[in-house]
Amino acid sequence: QVQLVESGGGLVQAGGSLRLSCAASGSIISMSNMGWYRQGPGKQRELVASMTLGGSTNYANSVKGRFTISRDNAKNTVYLQMNSLKPEDTAVYYCNARIQTPSDYWPGREYWGQGTQVTVSS
Repeated sequence: QVQLVESGGGLVQAGGSLRLSCAASGSIISMSNMGWYRQGPGKQRELVASMTLGGSTNYANSVKGRFTISRDNAKNTVYLQMNSLKPEDTAVYYCNARIQTPSDYWPGREYWGQGTQVTVSS
């Protein structure tokens, strides 16, 4: 059984920073794409940032230059460093990963974390 557990959310003032972490646990053979999504109040879930196994990154236009995604493959963990936060960044942030287990063929299945709340006050 694979689990993704996020941490690092919280309340911060505009202009501040937060670092989100997402650790995967379970019988993991490999993790390919990993990413962060968010869902603000009354909004659809949207991609914030993603990273391939090879290190290629993709960012939403709204966070370019402010957010940085990184991963530690040895720890099966992905991070999201969020700087210069704005009130419009307020949302529940979800970790997403495609993970291969012993019962899967490459690249495996998609998994989601439970979400962590990020609130940015003005």
